[in-house]
Amino acid sequence: MVTPRNLLQDLPAGAAAGQEVFETLRLTPGLRIERIVSNGQASPPDFWYCEPQAEWVLVLSGSARLRFADEDAVRVLRAGDCVDIPAGCRHRVDWTDPAQPTVWLAVHYTPS
Repeated sequence: MVTPRNLLQDLPAGAAAGQEVFETLRLTPGLRIERIVSNGQASPPDFWYCEPQAEWVLVLSGSARLRFADEDAVRVLRAGDCVDIPAGCRHRVDWTDPAQPTVWLAVHYTPS
């Protein structure tokens, strides 16, 4: 039986405690879909993600600022905004909204 789910409801307990929570929703070879709930978190200073897979992210609620190593300006993402991050692209989260949860849908995939 297929059961619908609302990704903006039933946020993980850690999210209510102000922790960033990563929840895998689907995992198959070459694909991982996760819900990320951020509460004012940011990447550590001088830390850059550089993933072997590509990543498509959508902000479902809240807001965030992403920085890419090859760009001078940060990208502000609000609810409804998405970005496709190529594999091997150095990026970091500069800021997430501390006043409300920022809920992300992240799709990690192997480009064809």
